[in-house]
Amino acid sequence: MPSLSDIAFLDFEASSLGKQGYPVEVAWAFASGEEESHLIKPAASWVDWDVKAARIHGISREQLSAQGTPLEVVAKRMVSVLTGRQLYATAPSWDGKWLSKLLRSAGFPRHALRLEDTEMAHRRIMREVLRNAKVPEELQRALMQDILAQAQRNNDDLGPAAHRALADARRERDLWLDIHRLAQEKARESRPSNANESGGFE
Repeated sequence: MPSLSDIAFLDFEASSLGKQGYPVEVAWAFASGEEESHLIKPAASWVDWDVKAARIHGISREQLSAQGTPLEVVAKRMVSVLTGRQLYATAPSWDGKWLSKLLRSAGFPRHALRLEDTEMAHRRIMREVLRNAKVPEELQRALMQDILAQAQRNNDDLGPAAHRALADARRERDLWLDIHRLAQEKARESRPSNANESGGFE
């Protein structure tokens, strides 16, 4: 399986959900623990602003102007750090829209970075662990459902999302790590007695 430093969870906050909305904050959290967060200084042409959205994420236009990093710098940093990694987001259609707008506005191809749904990361890690532990195929689907249900309960116990990019990216990273841990536990319980434990990280 990929190393932890090759798996990252991204989250954006945006000015609005309208056609002209734009990213105001981005963060990513690698499964290995490294993470970054950036407020994004809007381009002059980025003017769409939804007061309701601002109430949710708590970021003001004044804050972006004073503390935001130029979008070109943010995009260049993302391409430098994230190219070649497996990138996941819980809402890839929305986050992909903000990512594309950021990249194109900075002069990069819109697909310089690609996002996949976090659910894909969940399924991949569970299958990897269960198969490596030689858990019978006929047991895997039920075990995966149990793992996801338990992990979701653990996640729900944390309360509502913070709606800030770094906090939400961390939460997705931690959910994935919890799913990996639970998958290993289920694998130990279910594998044939003569099978070697597997599913560890590189």
